[in-house]
Amino acid sequence: MSGKFDVDGLLRSAQQSAKNFDANAILRGAQLTVVGAYRALQNPGLFKYDHYRQAALAVCAGIVIRLIIAAPIVGTKFALWTLSFFIDFEHATWDDKLVGGLDFIANSVLQVPFFLMSLMRYITPTLDEMFMDSLAWVDQTYVQKHKTEDPKTLRQMYYPNLRLYSTHGDTSKRKAPADAILAFLFRFGRRAAISLAVYTLSYIPYLGRLVLPAASFYTFNNAVGPVPASLVFGVGVFLPRRYLVHFLQSYFSSRSLMRELLEPYFSRVRFSKQQKRMWFHDREGLLFGFGVGFWIFLRIPLLGVLIYGIAEASTAFLITKITDPPPPIYSEKFVESQVRWNNKHEFLHLPLSHTDVSSVNTEVSNGNKAESKELSGKKFS
Repeated sequence: MSGKFDVDGLLRSAQQSAKNFDANAILRGAQLTVVGAYRALQNPGLFKYDHYRQAALAVCAGIVIRLIIAAPIVGTKFALWTLSFFIDFEHATWDDKLVGGLDFIANSVLQVPFFLMSLMRYITPTLDEMFMDSLAWVDQTYVQKHKTEDPKTLRQMYYPNLRLYSTHGDTSKRKAPADAILAFLFRFGRRAAISLAVYTLSYIPYLGRLVLPAASFYTFNNAVGPVPASLVFGVGVFLPRRYLVHFLQSYFSSRSLMRELLEPYFSRVRFSKQQKRMWFHDREGLLFGFGVGFWIFLRIPLLGVLIYGIAEASTAFLITKITDPPPPIYSEKFVESQVRWNNKHEFLHLPLSHTDVSSVNTEVSNGNKAESKELSGKKFS
């Protein structure tokens, strides 16, 4: 009986993982990328003086990022050019492969540009301010759209209450800025080391061609279950190494991007590690669709840093779709109620053309009715 129970449990877990990461959820996330960016760009506060100054700094930072990435490549080219006076490279191809390989490792394996853009969050508070300003704008446009309707049918606001929440939490557990930067560097360094190790192992004769497909299977088994992950493994065996690296990095980078973009929310609504893991898992497909859309644009040289700011502003719009309005006073009970996506079924089954205009009455469990009265109303417009 216990063996049967374990098998049934694994099957249910795999089915739930597949539902969290299905095509519809990914498509909704990609749609929110476009709608969120459109809403963010309508906000006149996004272009106020302080943001203009930060935008100028972002462009300068983008130039510096490109120079940092290009430095070893330019140095290698100069060394090869010097050697060309003594060695005939006319019919050699390894020099071009070396330069191309360095560029590929820097941009696609180690994700250096993304790393430097993410690091800016720990240097300046502008991204946090941009998130909160954008959240206020989302509330404002929501009220404006429904100004002729009965206020009792509208959802509660997000910004007025969330701005009351401390970003520091328990001061005895608060990390100093230097510690936060070190924690970020450790996380990124660990990911970069694993990526570089996997990429290096893929060059082992015979067995190397299975390394990246195996990494793909391991990654997607937790997200979508063994059957889709096995399909990814089977296809990966026949794909060129470069395409598999892009595929894996798009997944990992979108996850990392969402972690960074959601930091202004999580710094105020404080989940435990287990709660946060469940929070992400329950919204995994939608967050992947949202994150990968912006990740593609972030790869544009120079403009990528500016788009990072738009992505942060768009995340404020995303939050109003996948969470409930916070109460005026911070509550552990509210945090617990947000681990699961309460409106998941209703949102994912809206017509694609109505994601931003339809209204849905959310149902609240009996145990949470008193505290979650504000959850009813027009949630998705």
